[in-house]
Amino acid sequence: MRDDAFIHANNAKQLWHPMAHPGDLQSNAPVVIASAEGSTITDSAGHTTVDAVGGLWCANLGYSNEAVKAAVAEQMQVLPYYSAFGGTTNAPAIEAAHAVTDFFAADGMVRAFFTSGGSDSVETALRLARQYHRLRGAPTRTKFLSLKKGYHGTHFGGASVNGNNRFRTAYEPLLPGCFHIPAPYPYRNPFNETDPARLAQLIAQSMEDEIAFQGASTIAAFIMEPILGAGGVLPPHESFMPLMREICDRHGILLIADEVITGFGRTGDWSGSRHWGVKPDMMTTAKGITSAYFPVGACLIGEKVAETFESDQSGEAAIYHGYTYSAHPVGAAAVTACLAETVRLDLKTNAKARGAQLYAGAKALKAEFGVVGDIRGGHGLMTALELVSDRSSKTPMDAAGMNRVHKATYNAGTMTRIGGNNIMMSPPLIITEDEVHHVLSSLRTGLASL
Repeated sequence: MRDDAFIHANNAKQLWHPMAHPGDLQSNAPVVIASAEGSTITDSAGHTTVDAVGGLWCANLGYSNEAVKAAVAEQMQVLPYYSAFGGTTNAPAIEAAHAVTDFFAADGMVRAFFTSGGSDSVETALRLARQYHRLRGAPTRTKFLSLKKGYHGTHFGGASVNGNNRFRTAYEPLLPGCFHIPAPYPYRNPFNETDPARLAQLIAQSMEDEIAFQGASTIAAFIMEPILGAGGVLPPHESFMPLMREICDRHGILLIADEVITGFGRTGDWSGSRHWGVKPDMMTTAKGITSAYFPVGACLIGEKVAETFESDQSGEAAIYHGYTYSAHPVGAAAVTACLAETVRLDLKTNAKARGAQLYAGAKALKAEFGVVGDIRGGHGLMTALELVSDRSSKTPMDAAGMNRVHKATYNAGTMTRIGGNNIMMSPPLIITEDEVHHVLSSLRTGLASL
């Protein structure tokens, strides 16, 4: 590797970064993360912080899990790659598919289609949803419904069902036939409704209205995150996802649960769907499937969808879709090892306990600082502080203020993530009680900087 002088001289010069303005980064170079251990990261200046972002909602096992590292290294020596397109496969992929469907059996998942990440998994689910209806003699079912504030990756399909315009406007026109309903966001919603249960009912009415307007016979699927993540950590009322399930069933619409963030224990349950007592028709996963040690995702398929494809006699069920790295043997080895470690360490239990601690601490910060307009969390290790310049008007904190809090929090020893006027946290699921205390102390320093 080149020396530090080369790294710093070329920072953001040749490399364009996701989710950033390339010119801005050349003027304000990004932090170079040099190493990581457990739940902490160290930058090139030697500054160590608790990683309250978990990489990007993904380093569930932290950065020091030797079992997953060893599985990747061993498989790299035996079979570093071979295609899994029809006609060939590999043993690690077969084992990983068995492991992941067993892990999500309680959610009704019976088949796995491996991808390279979450955006790929969403794209796969949307395609399979349309094909499912064609196989059932309903080719007009091509449209998709989703939630405003929802995040479903950045492919054209995922961006089209995304519910945040910053992922959409620069790339429009997007996929036609995608329609959005209000988010379960009591702090800001078009109904001015602060009661989460009542808001769930109002959104259900909006869903019914949109289905009636579009025509149920034109809608393929509804996709939702069980807890909305990148949109600002928005946990719906416990009645919300069951309401959506019932509406979808009544109108013959598939329910796709986007579990890219919420899967594998982050909510305090093994899946976000299970957290709300719902079995979806398909699930999209990634992130925690390998703790981000290798880029892998999976679209998981429920019994109803699987039976339709596998019983087809017309030949139209062939899946002419996939990725070069689908069922990659090294990635598959990482999946199997990661799932075993996820269960062995019982990550969901720690996520529930430490998530409650983080949420309680964040609520205390709201009582202490008037710039904190709303606190969201309480369901595992997903927490957000929404910052405002005026509580009574709910005026969002401007970018300069958000950046000041972020920098001061980082200097105090904790990496957080800015999303609009939200400070969002999704730390590794192995985070300790003392480390959560440290995160809260750093946040207090950050908020005091305003």
